[in-house]
Amino acid sequence: MLETSSRLLSLLALLQTKPAWTGSELADRLDVSTRTIRNDIERLRELGYPVDAVRGPAGYYQLGAGAKLPPLLLDDEEAVAVAVGLRTGSGVAGIEESSARALAKLEQVLPHRLRRQVTALNEVTSKGPDNTGSNVPDPEVDAAVLATIASAIRDQHYLRFEYASAEFPIRIEPYRLVSWVRHWYLVGRDPASGAWSTYRVDWIDLRMPTGQRFKPTPLPGEDYTNFVLRDVATTGWKVHARITVFASAEEVLSRIHAAVGVVESVDESTCVLVTGADSMEVVAVYIGMLGLDFQVTEPPELVDHLRVIGNRYLRAISEH
Repeated sequence: MLETSSRLLSLLALLQTKPAWTGSELADRLDVSTRTIRNDIERLRELGYPVDAVRGPAGYYQLGAGAKLPPLLLDDEEAVAVAVGLRTGSGVAGIEESSARALAKLEQVLPHRLRRQVTALNEVTSKGPDNTGSNVPDPEVDAAVLATIASAIRDQHYLRFEYASAEFPIRIEPYRLVSWVRHWYLVGRDPASGAWSTYRVDWIDLRMPTGQRFKPTPLPGEDYTNFVLRDVATTGWKVHARITVFASAEEVLSRIHAAVGVVESVDESTCVLVTGADSMEVVAVYIGMLGLDFQVTEPPELVDHLRVIGNRYLRAISEH
């Protein structure tokens, strides 16, 4: 049987692993009586850990939220996973310093055998670039901006911000943050028109909080992720294009992911693909990967770019 101090740490660790435990479950795991569990719960409370209890046949214990962060007790695999994750995490600016502090604290208390595992992983592992499908650097989003937006969504407060592609400040009802392909997007609703839109968070410059609440009107179907995937094709890129493809809409849809763009049928052998990217080069790659004949008339910059790479390919053939 575990000594009291060790048992308390084990009990605290168990309470952190899932939302609720019955007294008998905890007693079985720690090989003690349910009375001992009740006494240990009281000791944890005396030490400042908020443990909630629900009485009755369906009763359970649950670690509640307190005024301070309790020590997190991790098993070996969890400790290694957190340490590696802190070293390799990316995509949100502003958390590098706090991540380094958290990692230093964790590595300081890791047992020698686990510290050797983490060190070995760091020494023999190289991290390749996250973005291998674009010639445009990944946007970084300040963690404070994400936190502010998330709070506005939670509290149902209107959000005001300047937006890269808008002439005037925007005021919306914020509903959901969506992370996709190394970008962060905000789904919001215009309270005046009722129109739904997707906003790239790296294009958002937040204004002072409004503090004004709105009555939620959820997106029909509430599939915010799918809405973002489809809306980004027409609004979420620096470069947008309408491409006439000489094939049926069904044929084009069978060759692309629905998130790549919107396909509009013209007739049985022609359709229009509405797509985009953050550079001309990436759009050109998308078009070439279709494996179908096409025609591009806009934007003019894309037409010029296709002419340049077309001539480049022709020269490559003629030189051999």
